[in-house]
Order: sequence, then C-alpha cells, then structure tokens
Amino acid sequence: MEEKMNKLAEKQWYIATTYSGHEQKAAENIKRRIESMNLKDYVFRIVVAEEEVQAKNKDGKPLFVKNKETGIEEPKMKIINLYPGYVFVEMIMTDESWFMIRNTPGVTGIAGSSGGGQKPTPVSGKEIETVLKRMGVVDNSMYEGYKEGDYVKIIHGTFAGTEGKITSIDKANGTVVVQTMFFGKATPTEVEFSEIIKI
Repeated sequence: MEEKMNKLAEKQWYIATTYSGHEQKAAENIKRRIESMNLKDYVFRIVVAEEEVQAKNKDGKPLFVKNKETGIEEPKMKIINLYPGYVFVEMIMTDESWFMIRNTPGVTGIAGSSGGGQKPTPVSGKEIETVLKRMGVVDNSMYEGYKEGDYVKIIHGTFAGTEGKITSIDKANGTVVVQTMFFGKATPTEVEFSEIIKI
C-alpha cells in the first residue's frame, strides 16, 4: 500500500513531441505500447489537446452547411489542435516508462529532456490545468487550488475574458459563482469550473 502511495505521489504530466499533424497517431501508438509493455501502472492518460471550432473561409467568414435531413443551415465544424506537435502524457517517470515513450513510433522526444540520460522535467500543475480545462477535463485535485475569495479569469464560454472573485464553489455540480462587474454593477455569474483559471 505504501509503495502504491509513493507511486501516486510521483504521477506527473509530461509532453511527448511529435511531427505536427501526427499527434493522434502517436497517441494511439503510445496506448498500444502501454498494453504490450504492461505499463498500465505507470502511464495513465494520453491527451491530444483538440477543440472543435467553426470552420471559416479564406476571408475569415464562418462557413455553414445544409443539414440533409432538416434543410437548415448549420455551422460547419472542424477539429483543431491547440498544441501542434505535442501529446500530453500523465505518467510516473521510470526508466521503463521513459524508454517506452521516447521509443514509440511517431514520438520525436520528450520536452524538458536535456540529454545525457537526465530525465525530463514535468509540466507544472498550472500549465496542465489550463490545457485540460480548455478541453473541458477537470480533475478533483484541481479544486484544491481554489477557494472562495480567489480572483479568477473566465477562459472560455459566454463570459470568456471576464475576471472576478469566487463567491461559491459547487464541487458536486462542477460549477462556481464568480462575482463579476457588468456595467459598473457587481453581478454573480455561475460558470463551469472548467471555464476558470486563477489569476
């Protein structure tokens, strides 16, 4: 049990580098190798930071397509990679897991590795939180860094770019109430916890 706890304490996020446009393929290769090399207790989540956005034409105008069933014009959507050339890997850095990641087809290296056999440095908690939240992924551990009275910025959704102070946190529903200023008046605004970062 103690050994398992020590392992969990060492779990961190790292960045595997790939050729741009090959992120999904590299991620699939990593997942296959986790299974074949029996590293499930050391490599946990593989994330390619993608987001669905409305496609635009060369002039920057939004594109629409006609729904074949309803005949209604709907936004044409496309998937974009927020961090081209990067795959985020949650893992315990051991000699075996490090070897497996850097020798996976499609992976060109691990960011933060300075060579000479020195293991790479992990991504900071704040940096990975921003990446995960942009994709709507929330870990329970993220709540530990927030409390009532903290100042935050809303990073996406209807109120993106707005700043304010947390007045309540509802962990069960994954929402927070942020006191924001609209037209000079303090207004409580309920947003998803995944939509805020601390400032």
